[in-house]
Amino acid sequence: MTSEHTDLAVISRAKEDNVKLVQLQFTDINGHIKAVTIPIEKFPESIEKGIWFDGSSIEGFTRIFESDMYLKPDTSTYALLPWETEEPTARLFCDVYMPDGSPFEGDPRYILKRAIKNAQSMNFEYNVGPELEFFLFKPKSDGQVEPTPHDVGSYFDFSPRDLAGNVRRDIIFALEKMGLNVEMSHHEVAPGQHEIDFKYAEALKTAENALTFKQVVKSIAHKHDLYATFMPKPIFGVCGSGMHCHQSFFDITTRKNIFFDEKDEYKLSKTARQFIAGQLQHVRAMSAILSPTVNSYKRLVPGYEAPVYVCWGQKNRSALIRIPRYSPGREQATRAELRCPDPSNNPYLTLAVMLEAGLDGVRRGLTPPNPVEENVYEFNKDELAYRNIATLPGSLGEAIEELKKSKLMETALGSHTYQVYIHSKMAEWDEYRIQVTEWEHKKYFETT
Repeated sequence: MTSEHTDLAVISRAKEDNVKLVQLQFTDINGHIKAVTIPIEKFPESIEKGIWFDGSSIEGFTRIFESDMYLKPDTSTYALLPWETEEPTARLFCDVYMPDGSPFEGDPRYILKRAIKNAQSMNFEYNVGPELEFFLFKPKSDGQVEPTPHDVGSYFDFSPRDLAGNVRRDIIFALEKMGLNVEMSHHEVAPGQHEIDFKYAEALKTAENALTFKQVVKSIAHKHDLYATFMPKPIFGVCGSGMHCHQSFFDITTRKNIFFDEKDEYKLSKTARQFIAGQLQHVRAMSAILSPTVNSYKRLVPGYEAPVYVCWGQKNRSALIRIPRYSPGREQATRAELRCPDPSNNPYLTLAVMLEAGLDGVRRGLTPPNPVEENVYEFNKDELAYRNIATLPGSLGEAIEELKKSKLMETALGSHTYQVYIHSKMAEWDEYRIQVTEWEHKKYFETT
């Protein structure tokens, strides 16, 4: 089916769905969904000609004197918003264009599409399955939100300790209505923490599934008078929320998993090992993208099931990259799990830099270090040094400095986004550095 036929089919479907409003969505540099809402009558025109907007008002986009930009919806991303029942509303993700019709190079969606094109030139389809964790909190009587967990449940608990069974059920139904293939859901380790997993897909679809997931979780939680957050570490002393990413390459022609090799100890092909080596080499520079907030680095500390050591292995869940065990007959499931990203990131940018780092390893024929199967959390500094195991940045400030040194990250993001992103995150870090916290008051107010 041609794109023109697809467009006409979607317009027809919107009429059949009795759609009244259409949300044209895109993201800013931080991954926050932005939207222009139009009446259904304007939908065909938006597909043909686009919708103009002021790009200078969007974080990471253009300056005020070059603000004119327009959105063109990708009709393959059409979905109804299940919670908008009174006035049926459709959602589509958009590409961002400049007035001359060229793609805006700072559009996060364009950045990922460019990385995907680079992989396709090597006959690779990049597939990713993310695991997004989140917390549900109870609002106070005045409507304000504080980090009071919705329940006291723990890993795989069920009612009555897990009070969110109905919430997760409604989230699953909404996700499936929007086209996501949900595989499982459960209560996570911390009180009020949950996980709902959906099936892997090619990278662009995965990024938009992640954005859809976050929107659905927040909307359905609100209908249950709860507040959902994807903040990496909302509560001191308990596990934070991650976005573990299971990754593989499929051959575009044969549809076989390129990461699989029957003869290898871990059933990993040479290409898979090169990919892993590339990500390990570039992960410190990627950290400011994968873990993009001040709060991210309060999750990435030893002792809370979050990876901080730059190594890989199979049995070892303290490793940065874990290789799930092989099951006979499941060759297509061979994959490498990168465990450091968190759900506060922009999934377009995250998958773009992860992909480019892996491709760099393949192009250069890199070899990963020896796998580590021991619990790295138990290693002392001498053991870490002996094995040449580095650590992830310990703060957003340190991560930014690593990003500044990376030519590959500049290439992956493009010069515009690279510079704007660094500037934005430096401002965030500087704002945090000068805050005076309650901890400081308690620690020093009376003793100094």
